[in-house]
Amino acid sequence: MLPGKAMPVKEAREIAERIAAEMQVELVDVELVKEPAGHFLRFYIEKPEGEGIALDDLEAFHRRILPLVERVEYDYMEVSSPGADRPLKTERDFERARGTTVELKTYRAVNGAKRFSGALAGLEEDCVVLETAAGETLRFPRRDVAVVRPLIEFDEEDLQDDVPAQ
Repeated sequence: MLPGKAMPVKEAREIAERIAAEMQVELVDVELVKEPAGHFLRFYIEKPEGEGIALDDLEAFHRRILPLVERVEYDYMEVSSPGADRPLKTERDFERARGTTVELKTYRAVNGAKRFSGALAGLEEDCVVLETAAGETLRFPRRDVAVVRPLIEFDEEDLQDDVPAQ
């Protein structure tokens, strides 16, 4: 690469994957997004098997990656957890989420709807397969799927404050 030339995000991802492996964390995603405040370079990491990530881990990753991606043209850099409702992107994501309830959104309406939910049966022949509560099996070609993410539902008890009664 020529001196002074901006580093592509692909190269930043490769560096981040190496650091993540050394730190025994999983690199979930890397993105460079233009927002009103400027260009944000974001790294999403988590512990293997979704055991959660500590603030100290995020800080350590930030310190390690910062000097190595200085040639990426960005205004702000963030390292964070992808969150419990992060989109499923890789085959590994889909395998780990098998059997859980997910929300799926399509680019175009299918039978009058663009949102579907059900238990994730998995990926088969490049299709996302859902089992609905009504017992239907729905298949969506991946190219038609905008996003698949875990569906997080709360009941009344979850919404109650943890303040002891007086």
